[in-house]
Amino acid sequence: MKKYMTIQLPPILIRADHLQTYDERKAVVASALESGYTHIILRPEDEALSHLGRYTAILAEGKNLMYSGERIGVLLNLTGAEEMEEAYSLKNAVSTLIISPENWKVIPLENLISRFQNAETSVYICVKTPEEARLAFQTMEVGSDGIVITPDGPADLAAFSGIRTAEYPVVDLETAVVTKISTLSLGDRVCIDTCSLLERGEGMLIGSQSSCLFLVCSESFESEYVSARPFRVNAGAVHSYILCPDGTTKYLSEIASGNELLSRMPDGRLRSVNVGRVKIEIRPMLYIEAKAGGKTYSVVLQNAETIRLGTPSGAVSVSDLAIGDLVYVRLESGGRHFGHTMAETICEK
Repeated sequence: MKKYMTIQLPPILIRADHLQTYDERKAVVASALESGYTHIILRPEDEALSHLGRYTAILAEGKNLMYSGERIGVLLNLTGAEEMEEAYSLKNAVSTLIISPENWKVIPLENLISRFQNAETSVYICVKTPEEARLAFQTMEVGSDGIVITPDGPADLAAFSGIRTAEYPVVDLETAVVTKISTLSLGDRVCIDTCSLLERGEGMLIGSQSSCLFLVCSESFESEYVSARPFRVNAGAVHSYILCPDGTTKYLSEIASGNELLSRMPDGRLRSVNVGRVKIEIRPMLYIEAKAGGKTYSVVLQNAETIRLGTPSGAVSVSDLAIGDLVYVRLESGGRHFGHTMAETICEK
C-alpha cells in the first residue's frame, strides 16, 4: 500500500521557498502567477501567499513536500554520492522526487534518469538558467519528468518564457497531398472560441484519425462576407480528435469552456490557450482526404470559406483548396486509448 499522496504535477514548477526575505518570496510568487505558472513551492510560514491568486501551493517542510497535509514528495539537496544513494532509495517510495544539485557540472543526471525510467516516482530537477532547463529535458533523449525553476528574483522568470514549449508534445508537421474533396450533408460542427487572440496561420491539430491531425487555422482573416474572429477556430465535426497540451487527444464533442487546448503558431512555436466558449451547431460539412507516407487520412470540416487549412503557402480556405495541394499534418504511429498514445496496431478508416 502506498504511503504517499499522488497529485498530477505539470512539467514546470516554481520555487519560492529558498529566498531569504518574505518580500523576495512574495515578489517571485506574484511574478510566477503573472507568467501563468500554477504550481509553486512555499515555506510553511508563507502559506498566506496562496491568497495572491488561485494556484497549487506546495509546502516544503524540511525534505518533505506537503499538499493538503499529505506528503506528496521529497526535496533532496544533492551534494555527493551519499545523497545520490538516498535518491535511489526513494524510487517508488514517493510520488515526486525533486533534486536540487549543488553543482550542475557534476550532477549525474543520466544516472538518475536511467534509474527512475518507468518508475512510479517522477524526477524533477531544480534549474536556475534556461540552459540547465534544456539539458534536464533533453538528457538521454527522454529527459527528466520536469524542472523546478529556482529564481534569484522575479526578473529571472522572464528568461524561461521560451522553455515553456517543453511542456508541450513535439509537433513536427509534414505535408500530405489532397486526394479528395467532397461535400457532405448536414452535421454537428464545433466552433472553439478561445480566451486568446490568435495569429493569422495559427491553428489547432484536428483530424478524423488520431494518427493524422490536420492544422486547422484560426478565423483571423477578414473576408468579403464576414469579419475576422481572431479568437476562433472552426474546428470541424464532433467526432474529430484534437491535440491537447499534455499530448493527449480529446473528441471535439468533449471540449468545454475552461479547457486548455494546444495551439501552433505560424513560426512553429506552441502555446496553451483556454477555451472561453464552445458552439455546436448544425452546418453543411466538407470531407477532405489526403495521403501521406502511403496512407490515406481525412478531416471533416464545415463547408464555408472562413475555414482554412495550414499549407506551405499559408492558410488556405477550404473553398480554394484543390486536388494535389499540399496541407500540413502531424503524423504519429500506434493508436489512442482514452486519448493516450498506445503502442498497438490499429486501423482507422
